[in-house]
Amino acid sequence: MVAIDSIVAAMRRAPTNVRFADLRKVCEHYFGEPRQSGGSHLVFRTPWCGDPRVNIQSDRGQAKAYQVRQVLKAIDRWEGGNDDGD
Repeated sequence: MVAIDSIVAAMRRAPTNVRFADLRKVCEHYFGEPRQSGGSHLVFRTPWCGDPRVNIQSDRGQAKAYQVRQVLKAIDRWEGGNDDGD
């Protein structure tokens, strides 16, 4: 099992080359089980006000780059490193 920190580091280096399974593993680690998983999207709750969700979907087994960047932004906010209030 690949460590979550290693996956996040790889996501930061190359957000266009991330497996969907890895992105899901990271989201489940930080945000828990998805609140919605019936269709093609997985929706994870975040603990802050505003837009309290992270939405991801698979693109033929790969994660979409813009969603990887959104997850990284949410992780930074979760860890207190980049709380810009968006």
